Amino acid sequence: MEQYVIKGGNPLVGEVEISGAKNAALAILAAAIMTDETVLIENLPDVNDINVMLEAIAGIGATVQRVDRHKVKINGGTITDFNIEYDYIKKIRASYYLLGALLGKYGRAEVALPGGCNIGSRPIDQHLKGFRALGAEVDIEHGKIVAESDHLRGTHLYFDVVSVGATINVMMAAAMADGLTIMENVAKEPHVVDVANFLNSIGANIRGAGTDVIKIRGVDSLHKSEYSIIPDQIEAGTFMFAAAVTKGDVTVLNVIPKHLDATISKLNDIGCEIEEFDDAVRVVAKGRLRSTQVKTLPYPGYPTDMQPQIGVALALAKGTSTITESIFENRFKYLDELARMGAVIKVEGNSATIEGVEKFSGARISAPDLRAGAALCIAGLATDGVTIIDDIEYIQRGYEKFEEKLRSLGGVIERTASEKEIQKFILKVG
Repeated sequence: MEQYVIKGGNPLVGEVEISGAKNAALAILAAAIMTDETVLIENLPDVNDINVMLEAIAGIGATVQRVDRHKVKINGGTITDFNIEYDYIKKIRASYYLLGALLGKYGRAEVALPGGCNIGSRPIDQHLKGFRALGAEVDIEHGKIVAESDHLRGTHLYFDVVSVGATINVMMAAAMADGLTIMENVAKEPHVVDVANFLNSIGANIRGAGTDVIKIRGVDSLHKSEYSIIPDQIEAGTFMFAAAVTKGDVTVLNVIPKHLDATISKLNDIGCEIEEFDDAVRVVAKGRLRSTQVKTLPYPGYPTDMQPQIGVALALAKGTSTITESIFENRFKYLDELARMGAVIKVEGNSATIEGVEKFSGARISAPDLRAGAALCIAGLATDGVTIIDDIEYIQRGYEKFEEKLRSLGGVIERTASEKEIQKFILKVG
């Protein structure tokens, strides 16, 4: 098992290039199998989740050609199997996007019930409701979702709760259904818009993505395209908070500032200086951070995927802060680890009260999930000692070259694979 070993104390300074959005890429890769022609997808993040998704797509017979680390060609014309095995699903929950893609194109899909990060229950009832509304028969048999239909038809659908996954999955299925589908109370996240834009680039007819209502006019077939994925707003936000926590000066490059509005607003609240450019954002933190209140909400609200990062910042801020987590019930697991570093936190239900401390101390901690793992690395950079983080495979699922990017900003961090390597690092950094 690998670890990150971090020596804190250095402000992060410089520029960092942000990779393609993992959450958009996973859905777009699934959607790419819906045409029998070759699709070229660019700005793909080179992270473990993407590699697993490409394996799953190749596993059902699609032609997958990795052009380079950030480019792939996919042709769904060679698909022979409609069954996505549990081995893929247990590694990444987003494999379930193949359900909507396969059902939309072939009228049949079998996908194991999902796995992924352990941050709380993420029911798929809204996905199934959408498929059934389009005319599919959907059953759960032997741990698998089996969906089939001779003929998907457009429908008027109102989601009971706002769900990114269900919005994307049903949008894919409806892209080749007969007639008009109107979906209301949909998710508005940037990656929902990106998937709709990709589907339109291959010939779908989708309008309204990014608003409360999406309208989809079904088409008979889809065609080839070249498409570049949007930048990852969560990776960008992670580095922005890294600047805040280490009293640094970091410019994130290759971003869409509009997607970062909620994050920028909170960084302003806690006392950072923000400078926005066309495709970059600079964050400067000089004095001690200020306390604030945060509630996670669907986009354009403050993202749940950015909650651990602001939690780390508030644990160092002057005064008392509160975080209310309204999306995932297990998102506070990282706070126990942060307490081991000296944070003062009280959790009651879905709310955490944080009394800011002057500084953290180094400790041995574990990453409980992807975003929390990255946030704990940021905390390690703000200590006066050495922090060891176990279970870093979570972090590698969603951050490309994470330690290399932190090092380029002056962070002292290494990936190690043994106690001997950890001791060697400690001796080296003194």
